[in-house]
Amino acid sequence: MRTRIFSTAFAGVAAMIATPALAQTAHTLMGVDCAAPPAWHCPDTDCQAGVVTQPGDTVELRTRRTFFLDCPADYKPGEKVNIVLSLHGFGSFANWQRNYFPAMDVKDKYHLVVITPGSPVRYWSGADDDYLHNIVDEVVAAVGKANVDHFILAGHSQGGLTSRRIVCDPYFRDKVDVRISLSGGRVGDATPAGKGFAGGVPVYLSGKPAPPAPAFPRFPAEVGPPGGDCDYSFIFSNGENESIPAATSPLADKFGCAARIEEPEVLDPKPGYVWDSTRQDPGSDGWGHYPKSGRAKVYVFPSCKDGRVVADVVRIAKGHTEGYEPNVTDAIIALAVGAKGGKIATGAWTPPPPPAPPPGPFGPPPRPAS
Repeated sequence: MRTRIFSTAFAGVAAMIATPALAQTAHTLMGVDCAAPPAWHCPDTDCQAGVVTQPGDTVELRTRRTFFLDCPADYKPGEKVNIVLSLHGFGSFANWQRNYFPAMDVKDKYHLVVITPGSPVRYWSGADDDYLHNIVDEVVAAVGKANVDHFILAGHSQGGLTSRRIVCDPYFRDKVDVRISLSGGRVGDATPAGKGFAGGVPVYLSGKPAPPAPAFPRFPAEVGPPGGDCDYSFIFSNGENESIPAATSPLADKFGCAARIEEPEVLDPKPGYVWDSTRQDPGSDGWGHYPKSGRAKVYVFPSCKDGRVVADVVRIAKGHTEGYEPNVTDAIIALAVGAKGGKIATGAWTPPPPPAPPPGPFGPPPRPAS
Protein backbone atom coordinates (compact mmCIF):
# COMPACT_ATOMS: atom_id res chain seq x y z
CA MET A 1 0.00 0.00 0.00
CA ARG A 2 2.82 2.39 0.95
CA THR A 3 4.57 1.58 -2.33
CA ARG A 4 1.41 2.26 -4.34
CA ILE A 5 0.78 5.56 -2.53
CA PHE A 6 4.40 6.64 -3.04
CA SER A 7 4.30 5.70 -6.73
CA THR A 8 1.05 7.60 -7.26
CA ALA A 9 2.36 10.68 -5.45
CA PHE A 10 5.65 10.56 -7.37
CA ALA A 11 3.77 10.29 -10.64
CA GLY A 12 1.67 13.32 -9.72
CA VAL A 13 4.73 15.40 -8.83
CA ALA A 14 6.46 14.27 -12.02
CA ALA A 15 3.43 15.29 -14.06
CA MET A 16 3.36 18.74 -12.45
CA ILE A 17 7.06 19.18 -13.19
CA ALA A 18 6.84 17.80 -16.72
CA THR A 19 3.82 19.80 -17.85
CA PRO A 20 5.49 23.25 -17.83
CA ALA A 21 8.61 21.77 -19.40
CA LEU A 22 6.60 20.20 -22.20
CA ALA A 23 4.68 23.42 -22.70
CA GLN A 24 7.92 25.38 -22.95
CA THR A 25 9.45 22.88 -25.37
CA ALA A 26 6.36 23.06 -27.54
CA HIS A 27 6.83 26.80 -28.15
CA THR A 28 10.62 27.02 -28.16
CA LEU A 29 12.99 26.98 -31.11
CA MET A 30 16.76 26.97 -30.65
CA GLY A 31 16.33 28.43 -27.16
CA VAL A 32 13.98 31.21 -28.32
CA ASP A 33 10.64 31.46 -26.54
CA CYS A 34 8.36 31.82 -29.56
CA ALA A 35 5.37 32.75 -27.40
CA ALA A 36 7.13 35.79 -25.93
CA PRO A 37 6.84 39.21 -27.61
CA PRO A 38 9.75 39.80 -30.03
CA ALA A 39 12.73 41.29 -28.21
CA TRP A 40 13.95 44.74 -29.25
CA HIS A 41 10.83 45.50 -31.25
CA CYS A 42 10.58 49.21 -32.10
CA PRO A 43 7.69 51.16 -30.61
CA ASP A 44 5.15 52.66 -32.99
CA THR A 45 7.03 55.99 -33.01
CA ASP A 46 10.52 57.33 -32.27
CA CYS A 47 12.57 54.13 -32.39
CA GLN A 48 15.91 54.95 -30.75
CA ALA A 49 19.43 54.13 -31.95
CA GLY A 50 20.00 51.86 -28.96
CA VAL A 51 17.20 49.63 -30.24
CA VAL A 52 17.92 49.50 -33.98
CA THR A 53 21.64 48.76 -33.48
CA GLN A 54 21.06 45.53 -31.55
CA PRO A 55 22.88 42.55 -33.13
CA GLY A 56 20.62 39.70 -31.99
CA ASP A 57 20.86 37.24 -29.13
CA THR A 58 20.94 33.84 -30.85
CA VAL A 59 24.48 32.54 -31.43
CA GLU A 60 25.63 30.84 -34.63
CA LEU A 61 27.68 28.02 -33.16
CA ARG A 62 30.60 27.85 -35.59
CA THR A 63 31.53 31.53 -36.00
CA ARG A 64 30.08 32.61 -32.62
CA ARG A 65 28.37 35.50 -34.39
CA THR A 66 24.84 36.41 -33.36
CA PHE A 67 21.55 36.87 -35.21
CA PHE A 68 17.86 37.41 -34.48
CA LEU A 69 15.46 34.47 -34.64
CA ASP A 70 11.69 35.05 -34.53
CA CYS A 71 9.23 32.15 -34.62
CA PRO A 72 5.44 31.61 -34.50
CA ALA A 73 3.95 32.07 -31.04
CA ASP A 74 2.23 28.68 -31.23
CA TYR A 75 5.22 26.85 -32.74
CA LYS A 76 5.39 23.12 -32.05
CA PRO A 77 8.20 20.81 -33.18
CA GLY A 78 7.29 19.01 -36.38
CA GLU A 79 4.98 21.73 -37.71
CA LYS A 80 5.34 23.23 -41.18
CA VAL A 81 7.00 26.66 -41.34
CA ASN A 82 8.13 29.24 -43.88
CA ILE A 83 11.71 30.44 -43.31
CA VAL A 84 12.71 34.03 -44.15
CA LEU A 85 16.38 35.06 -44.29
CA SER A 86 16.41 38.89 -44.22
CA LEU A 87 19.62 40.82 -45.03
CA HIS A 88 20.23 44.45 -44.04
CA GLY A 89 21.62 47.14 -46.32
CA PHE A 90 24.99 48.88 -46.44
CA GLY A 91 25.89 50.64 -43.16
CA SER A 92 22.93 49.10 -41.37
CA PHE A 93 22.29 46.68 -38.52
CA ALA A 94 20.41 43.44 -37.96
CA ASN A 95 17.68 45.02 -35.86
CA TRP A 96 17.23 48.00 -38.18
CA GLN A 97 16.47 45.53 -40.98
CA ARG A 98 14.22 43.50 -38.69
CA ASN A 99 12.10 46.59 -38.02
CA TYR A 100 12.47 48.05 -41.54
CA PHE A 101 10.80 44.98 -43.07
CA PRO A 102 8.91 43.68 -40.02
CA ALA A 103 8.07 40.16 -41.14
CA MET A 104 8.12 39.30 -37.42
CA ASP A 105 4.78 41.15 -37.14
CA VAL A 106 3.10 38.55 -39.38
CA LYS A 107 5.06 35.50 -38.20
CA ASP A 108 2.00 34.01 -36.51
CA LYS A 109 -0.32 34.61 -39.48
CA TYR A 110 2.04 32.99 -42.02
CA HIS A 111 3.89 30.62 -39.66
CA LEU A 112 7.22 32.31 -40.30
CA VAL A 113 10.62 31.58 -38.85
CA VAL A 114 12.47 34.85 -39.50
CA ILE A 115 16.28 34.91 -39.48
CA THR A 116 17.86 38.39 -39.35
CA PRO A 117 21.68 38.30 -39.30
CA GLY A 118 24.15 41.15 -39.14
CA SER A 119 27.56 41.87 -40.62
CA PRO A 120 30.22 43.14 -38.19
CA VAL A 121 31.42 45.61 -40.85
CA ARG A 122 27.81 46.60 -41.69
CA TYR A 123 27.81 45.37 -45.28
CA TRP A 124 27.81 41.94 -46.89
CA SER A 125 30.67 40.29 -48.76
CA GLY A 126 31.93 36.81 -49.50
CA ALA A 127 33.55 36.79 -46.06
CA ASP A 128 30.06 36.40 -44.57
CA ASP A 129 28.88 33.52 -46.72
CA ASP A 130 29.92 30.73 -44.34
CA TYR A 131 28.14 32.52 -41.48
CA LEU A 132 24.93 32.71 -43.52
CA HIS A 133 25.24 29.06 -44.58
CA ASN A 134 25.76 27.98 -40.98
CA ILE A 135 22.71 29.90 -39.75
CA VAL A 136 20.48 28.37 -42.41
CA ASP A 137 21.88 24.89 -41.70
CA GLU A 138 21.21 25.24 -37.98
CA VAL A 139 17.69 26.59 -38.34
CA VAL A 140 16.67 24.04 -40.99
CA ALA A 141 18.09 21.22 -38.88
CA ALA A 142 16.12 22.53 -35.86
CA VAL A 143 12.74 22.69 -37.64
CA GLY A 144 13.41 19.64 -39.85
CA LYS A 145 13.96 19.91 -43.61
CA ALA A 146 10.67 18.12 -44.36
CA ASN A 147 8.84 20.89 -42.46
CA VAL A 148 10.10 23.82 -44.58
CA ASP A 149 7.27 24.87 -46.91
CA HIS A 150 9.11 27.90 -48.32
CA PHE A 151 12.59 29.31 -48.00
CA ILE A 152 12.46 33.05 -48.71
CA LEU A 153 15.61 35.14 -49.27
CA ALA A 154 14.98 38.86 -48.68
CA GLY A 155 17.30 41.85 -48.63
CA HIS A 156 17.22 45.64 -48.57
CA SER A 157 19.52 47.78 -50.72
CA GLN A 158 23.00 46.19 -50.58
CA GLY A 159 21.35 43.24 -48.88
CA GLY A 160 19.09 42.94 -51.92
CA LEU A 161 22.12 43.08 -54.20
CA THR A 162 23.72 40.40 -52.04
CA SER A 163 20.63 38.23 -52.49
CA ARG A 164 21.19 38.58 -56.25
CA ARG A 165 24.82 37.51 -55.82
CA ILE A 166 24.12 34.41 -53.75
CA VAL A 167 20.68 33.18 -54.90
CA CYS A 168 22.08 30.89 -57.61
CA ASP A 169 25.38 29.99 -55.94
CA PRO A 170 26.08 26.32 -55.18
CA TYR A 171 24.71 26.59 -51.62
CA PHE A 172 21.48 28.57 -52.13
CA ARG A 173 20.41 27.54 -55.64
CA ASP A 174 18.62 24.40 -54.41
CA LYS A 175 17.13 26.12 -51.35
CA VAL A 176 15.62 29.50 -52.31
CA ASP A 177 11.97 29.31 -53.39
CA VAL A 178 11.31 33.07 -53.36
CA ARG A 179 13.60 36.09 -53.53
CA ILE A 180 12.37 39.47 -52.25
CA SER A 181 14.42 42.50 -53.30
CA LEU A 182 13.59 45.61 -51.27
CA SER A 183 15.15 48.54 -53.14
CA GLY A 184 18.00 46.22 -54.00
CA GLY A 185 17.77 45.89 -57.75
CA ARG A 186 15.03 44.61 -60.02
CA VAL A 187 15.45 41.78 -62.50
CA GLY A 188 14.44 43.83 -65.52
CA ASP A 189 14.17 47.50 -66.31
CA ALA A 190 13.22 50.30 -63.94
CA THR A 191 13.11 54.03 -64.66
CA PRO A 192 14.90 56.26 -62.09
CA ALA A 193 12.57 58.81 -60.53
CA GLY A 194 15.25 61.54 -60.37
CA LYS A 195 14.28 62.63 -56.85
CA GLY A 196 17.58 62.56 -55.04
CA PHE A 197 18.24 58.86 -54.55
CA ALA A 198 21.23 58.28 -56.83
CA GLY A 199 23.27 61.11 -55.27
CA GLY A 200 23.04 59.45 -51.85
CA VAL A 201 23.42 62.59 -49.71
CA PRO A 202 21.06 65.58 -49.81
CA VAL A 203 22.24 69.16 -49.39
CA TYR A 204 22.42 70.09 -45.72
CA LEU A 205 20.90 73.42 -44.74
CA SER A 206 22.18 73.68 -41.20
CA GLY A 207 25.81 74.10 -42.18
CA LYS A 208 26.95 70.96 -40.34
CA PRO A 209 28.94 68.35 -42.27
CA ALA A 210 26.80 65.88 -44.19
CA PRO A 211 27.40 62.14 -43.69
CA PRO A 212 29.50 60.53 -46.42
CA ALA A 213 27.66 58.95 -49.31
CA PRO A 214 27.22 55.18 -49.08
CA ALA A 215 30.00 53.45 -51.01
CA PHE A 216 28.38 50.17 -51.97
CA PRO A 217 30.83 47.34 -52.65
CA ARG A 218 31.03 46.53 -56.34
CA PHE A 219 29.60 43.18 -57.36
CA PRO A 220 30.65 41.36 -60.51
CA ALA A 221 28.41 42.07 -63.48
CA GLU A 222 25.64 39.54 -63.79
CA VAL A 223 26.41 36.90 -66.38
CA GLY A 224 24.06 34.41 -67.94
CA PRO A 225 20.29 34.82 -68.03
CA PRO A 226 18.68 37.73 -66.14
CA GLY A 227 18.23 36.78 -62.51
CA GLY A 228 20.76 33.95 -62.72
CA ASP A 229 20.71 30.38 -63.96
CA CYS A 230 18.38 28.97 -61.31
CA ASP A 231 14.61 29.15 -60.81
CA TYR A 232 12.85 31.10 -58.06
CA SER A 233 9.86 33.40 -57.66
CA PHE A 234 10.74 37.09 -57.50
CA ILE A 235 9.07 40.01 -55.73
CA PHE A 236 10.54 43.46 -56.21
CA SER A 237 9.53 46.41 -54.05
CA ASN A 238 10.72 49.98 -53.69
CA GLY A 239 9.57 53.53 -53.25
CA GLU A 240 7.96 55.53 -56.05
CA ASN A 241 10.58 58.24 -55.43
CA GLU A 242 13.42 55.82 -56.25
CA SER A 243 12.34 54.29 -59.57
CA ILE A 244 9.36 52.87 -61.41
CA PRO A 245 9.57 49.23 -62.58
CA ALA A 246 8.81 48.53 -66.21
CA ALA A 247 5.65 46.69 -67.23
CA THR A 248 7.76 43.79 -68.52
CA SER A 249 10.03 41.30 -66.78
CA PRO A 250 12.58 38.78 -68.06
CA LEU A 251 11.51 36.40 -65.30
CA ALA A 252 7.87 36.72 -66.33
CA ASP A 253 8.95 35.80 -69.86
CA LYS A 254 11.00 32.88 -68.54
CA PHE A 255 8.05 31.44 -66.63
CA GLY A 256 5.49 32.10 -69.36
CA CYS A 257 3.47 34.55 -67.27
CA ALA A 258 0.66 36.64 -68.71
CA ALA A 259 0.89 40.43 -69.11
CA ARG A 260 1.24 42.37 -65.88
CA ILE A 261 -1.96 43.44 -64.15
CA GLU A 262 -2.60 45.83 -61.28
CA GLU A 263 -4.12 44.42 -58.10
CA PRO A 264 -6.07 46.55 -55.59
CA GLU A 265 -3.93 49.10 -53.76
CA VAL A 266 -2.71 48.37 -50.26
CA LEU A 267 -3.65 51.10 -47.78
CA ASP A 268 -1.63 51.65 -44.62
CA PRO A 269 -2.99 54.09 -42.02
CA LYS A 270 -0.06 53.12 -39.75
CA PRO A 271 3.52 54.15 -40.65
CA GLY A 272 6.61 51.98 -40.51
CA TYR A 273 9.01 51.90 -37.55
CA VAL A 274 12.40 53.16 -38.82
CA TRP A 275 14.07 55.69 -41.10
CA ASP A 276 17.55 57.10 -41.79
CA SER A 277 17.89 59.78 -39.14
CA THR A 278 21.34 60.87 -40.45
CA ARG A 279 19.97 62.37 -43.68
CA GLN A 280 17.06 64.56 -42.64
CA ASP A 281 18.49 68.05 -42.97
CA PRO A 282 16.22 68.34 -44.95
CA GLY A 283 16.65 64.99 -46.68
CA SER A 284 15.52 63.99 -50.15
CA ASP A 285 12.43 62.29 -51.48
CA GLY A 286 14.49 59.60 -53.16
CA TRP A 287 16.54 58.72 -50.10
CA GLY A 288 13.50 58.90 -47.83
CA HIS A 289 12.06 60.99 -45.00
CA TYR A 290 10.39 60.09 -41.71
CA PRO A 291 7.92 57.17 -41.66
CA LYS A 292 4.37 58.00 -42.56
CA SER A 293 1.16 56.28 -43.52
CA GLY A 294 0.62 55.56 -47.18
CA ARG A 295 -0.46 53.25 -49.94
CA ALA A 296 1.22 50.86 -52.33
CA LYS A 297 0.48 49.67 -55.84
CA VAL A 298 0.74 45.92 -56.43
CA TYR A 299 1.49 44.62 -59.92
CA VAL A 300 1.42 40.87 -60.63
CA PHE A 301 2.33 38.84 -63.70
CA PRO A 302 -0.42 36.17 -63.54
CA SER A 303 -0.59 32.57 -64.71
CA CYS A 304 3.12 31.83 -64.39
CA LYS A 305 3.95 28.20 -65.03
CA ASP A 306 4.91 25.82 -62.26
CA GLY A 307 3.34 28.01 -59.56
CA ARG A 308 5.92 30.79 -59.81
CA VAL A 309 5.15 34.35 -58.69
CA VAL A 310 6.62 37.47 -60.31
CA ALA A 311 5.43 40.79 -58.85
CA ASP A 312 6.30 44.47 -58.32
CA VAL A 313 5.16 46.43 -55.27
CA VAL A 314 5.61 50.22 -55.44
CA ARG A 315 5.14 52.34 -52.31
CA ILE A 316 3.63 55.68 -53.31
CA ALA A 317 5.50 58.87 -52.26
CA LYS A 318 8.18 56.82 -50.44
CA GLY A 319 11.94 56.60 -50.88
CA HIS A 320 14.77 54.22 -50.05
CA THR A 321 14.75 54.17 -46.26
CA GLU A 322 11.27 54.67 -44.79
CA GLY A 323 10.34 51.50 -42.90
CA TYR A 324 7.74 49.21 -44.44
CA GLU A 325 4.20 49.69 -43.21
CA PRO A 326 2.28 46.71 -41.74
CA ASN A 327 -0.23 46.07 -44.52
CA VAL A 328 2.29 46.23 -47.37
CA THR A 329 4.61 43.91 -45.39
CA ASP A 330 1.68 41.52 -45.05
CA ALA A 331 0.90 41.76 -48.78
CA ILE A 332 4.50 40.96 -49.78
CA ILE A 333 4.71 37.96 -47.46
CA ALA A 334 1.33 36.74 -48.74
CA LEU A 335 2.67 36.83 -52.31
CA ALA A 336 5.79 34.93 -51.21
CA VAL A 337 4.02 32.09 -49.38
CA GLY A 338 1.56 31.80 -52.28
CA ALA A 339 4.39 30.88 -54.64
CA LYS A 340 5.74 27.43 -55.35
CA GLY A 341 7.82 26.14 -52.43
CA GLY A 342 9.46 22.99 -51.19
CA LYS A 343 13.03 23.14 -52.52
CA ILE A 344 14.53 22.32 -49.14
CA ALA A 345 11.91 19.72 -48.19
CA THR A 346 12.33 17.76 -51.43
CA GLY A 347 15.99 18.47 -52.08
CA ALA A 348 19.16 16.57 -51.31
CA TRP A 349 20.30 18.79 -48.42
CA THR A 350 21.33 16.95 -45.28
CA PRO A 351 22.17 18.70 -42.01
CA PRO A 352 25.90 18.91 -41.30
CA PRO A 353 27.23 17.41 -38.07
CA PRO A 354 26.96 19.74 -35.07
CA PRO A 355 30.10 21.74 -34.28
CA ALA A 356 32.54 20.22 -31.82
CA PRO A 357 32.16 21.48 -28.23
CA PRO A 358 34.52 24.37 -27.51
CA PRO A 359 37.71 23.47 -25.62
CA GLY A 360 37.99 24.56 -22.01
CA PRO A 361 35.27 26.08 -19.84
CA PHE A 362 34.85 29.24 -21.90
CA GLY A 363 35.49 28.10 -25.47
CA PRO A 364 37.61 29.80 -28.11
CA PRO A 365 37.69 33.58 -28.51
CA PRO A 366 35.16 35.08 -30.92
CA ARG A 367 36.12 35.25 -34.59
CA PRO A 368 37.59 38.64 -35.49
CA ALA A 369 35.37 40.90 -37.56
CA SER A 370 35.93 40.36 -41.25
